[in-house]
Amino acid sequence: MKRIFIDGKDGTTGLKIYQRFENRDDIELLLIDPEKRKDTKERAKMINESDITFLCLPDAASIEAVSLVENDKVKIIDTSTAHRTLPEWAYGFAELSNEFRHKIETSNRIAVPGCYASGFNSIVYPLVHNNFISNDYDIVCFAMSGYTGAGKKGIAQYEDANRDKELDSPRVYALSQQHKHLKEMKAISNLAKEPIFTPIICDYPQGMLVNIPLYTSKMNKKYTKEDIYEMFKEHYDGSDIVKVRPLGYSEAMIGSNNFANRDDMEIEINGNDERIIITSRFDNLGKGASGAAIQCLNIAMGINEKTGLNIGE
Repeated sequence: MKRIFIDGKDGTTGLKIYQRFENRDDIELLLIDPEKRKDTKERAKMINESDITFLCLPDAASIEAVSLVENDKVKIIDTSTAHRTLPEWAYGFAELSNEFRHKIETSNRIAVPGCYASGFNSIVYPLVHNNFISNDYDIVCFAMSGYTGAGKKGIAQYEDANRDKELDSPRVYALSQQHKHLKEMKAISNLAKEPIFTPIICDYPQGMLVNIPLYTSKMNKKYTKEDIYEMFKEHYDGSDIVKVRPLGYSEAMIGSNNFANRDDMEIEINGNDERIIITSRFDNLGKGASGAAIQCLNIAMGINEKTGLNIGE
């Protein structure tokens, strides 16, 4: 039985992780006194008594928490952006390649991917890795998310009965092109430059779409829609969590909230032989956050990676 501590249990991701342990008998949760949850000495004690600690904290606090580790057997699974591009940390997206999976299996330091970055890398990493596009391709990404990705303050704004009417409509943000996920988008997919990224927050709780449009004439050779589909199908072959849907799966529209409360992800290829659009659909709180964290835990424990996850057809 593994001893688990969640540093930051009261945040959106921390609470979701905590709730996922309610019916598991293979772990023992270490609970900190609520009055001491910000006490550095008490947090250090809990971290070093655990087998695995989840960090559900802002970046600076996560960096501080790692510095408190004295027990070299403690595994850290960090949900912040602080460590995602550091080479000594495993990046927690096992389906990208066997190398990513092996590092999660063997590392004591695991960084859970960002939500938008998960969708982005699920598409762009295979394209670059399989040489369908060069790493200096001018990538444009537009994406939409439910408002739960905005954290406690953002959730409170959306769920306020007297909220601003502007919140009734989708809103584009990160207008300065400085979104915090851009760094890992570039690093994990081995890009020469950061993409143009347009995220959109919408008036529904959970669910995310990440879209990458491509001109086939700008790819490394003139690939057809069928060629691209076959590559993605082979890249994710055998995965029960990342599913590549057959061509024509969605006839006209793709909803962004259909995967709410699920921990899997689906990829679709649409368009024509001149212009392609590749879509990744998942739950921003599932495969985009706590679901990915639990999957990383399962892999690190050497058990079935779907344990405690909600995986659809």
